[in-house]
Amino acid sequence: MSQAECNPSPKDHANLIELIKETYLADGRPWIIGFSGGKDSTCVLQLVWTALSQIPPDQRTKKVYSISSDTFVEMPLIEEYLHKKIHQLNQAAKLEELPIQAIPVCPDIDETFWVNMIGRGYPAPYRTFRWCTDRMKIKPTSRFIKEQIASHGEVVVVLGVRKSESSARAGSMQEERVTDTGKRVGRKMVGKYLSQHKDLPSALVFSPIEEWSTEDVWDFLRNCPPPWGGDHSQLEVLYRNAQKADDDGEDELAEQTFGNSRFGCWTCTVVQRDLSMEAFIEKGEKWLAPLLKFRDDLMITFERDFKLQHREHRRRTGQVLTKEGKDGNTILVWGPFTLEYRKKLLTKLLRTQQEVRQLKNDSRLELVKREELLRIRQLWRTEEADWADSLPVIFETETGEPFNAPRDDWSGMGKTELELLKEVCEEHQLPLGLLTDLFDVEKRHNGMSRRSQIFNNIHSVFSKDWRTREEVFQDIGFEASLENTGVGDILHAAEKNNAG
Repeated sequence: MSQAECNPSPKDHANLIELIKETYLADGRPWIIGFSGGKDSTCVLQLVWTALSQIPPDQRTKKVYSISSDTFVEMPLIEEYLHKKIHQLNQAAKLEELPIQAIPVCPDIDETFWVNMIGRGYPAPYRTFRWCTDRMKIKPTSRFIKEQIASHGEVVVVLGVRKSESSARAGSMQEERVTDTGKRVGRKMVGKYLSQHKDLPSALVFSPIEEWSTEDVWDFLRNCPPPWGGDHSQLEVLYRNAQKADDDGEDELAEQTFGNSRFGCWTCTVVQRDLSMEAFIEKGEKWLAPLLKFRDDLMITFERDFKLQHREHRRRTGQVLTKEGKDGNTILVWGPFTLEYRKKLLTKLLRTQQEVRQLKNDSRLELVKREELLRIRQLWRTEEADWADSLPVIFETETGEPFNAPRDDWSGMGKTELELLKEVCEEHQLPLGLLTDLFDVEKRHNGMSRRSQIFNNIHSVFSKDWRTREEVFQDIGFEASLENTGVGDILHAAEKNNAG
């Protein structure tokens, strides 16, 4: 698509394309474009693509990487759209001999959502504990950028950020200045158009559409078809379907411009409601309903009664952590999900996957990858003493397919041995976890020619707080009723005494 085929739009983008060309030709730093598939990043990629197509081939000497974050829990509609777009971009760039390469960046398997939540028992993310963003988005992107820095010395990160997105974004994008209190705010400018990346010293940031409004972006996309082929109609449909307008019509402008709809992970519990997914379902994507229900069920995990039943009383470090409440009482800082709840969560996830596959008529759709299941199984076996090897049984029961788990080299320790160990521990009043942890230490050091660390690891096991749940609650002012098996009906002593 040549620039001549782009119809005039209210925003004069010709000068901006010249600026992009000038900035590209100014040095040898490769460019990295953050491409989410949304309107802003699409706009920036299209502007860069158009600018490069106007530069003589012998001057297009440096690479432009378009990187997209795939967290493995993107909403399936968006994930499908993004992967198709990546394929389309690479084909078109090769055909036009442009130095553009579209690449998905993914988290390490050990840091994915399900490995951390189901494998390690991490609670659902919330505003003050967004453990997911760093592991699944920031780290993979930073890793790719650092790899390019290692090869080229410096890079330019091209972003589709705009000041009009929010007051907070506008504040962070202003040029560096010193406030009345002496605090430095904003970004440090390096040259006329580039600023210093806040986290990566050898990366510069170029934000070509920072002065554009939402209307400017959509005007450009509507009037200028993508140079890689096709049109932006699917993108507009995605935004329109995700927009939930007010019943009183006050969101008419938002409906016209498709608002500020954002597409995130379908598992996101940082927001109270997933309005985008609700809107997609209302607009006919009924197969998303099981995902929304699963996500809404995760919101229940923040409730007090749930924590009493399904969260460990110890942290993953093995220590009991408490803090002082506002009224002076002692508050327990809850640990990870119990293994039993994690088993239920995996069961529910696999059932949801089966249900979505049937509703969408797509047997290839994956909510959890095999590599994640293998890592979860490993964590359960080594950290949770799951000698019964529960995961393959759960998988085969819910999917009807064999799991084909790799054979464990350490044979002989299974469900029967665990039951026998329980009996021995009960007879001698020993914590079962203490013994299973010691067995795990032996397993990890078995066969090593040097076992110098084994004593440190044994010391770590004995350093854990092996008090029972009931003992901990008694020490901090809780009472645990033993009438119910397992956790029991746990109440604060004061609440129980005042119950009448």
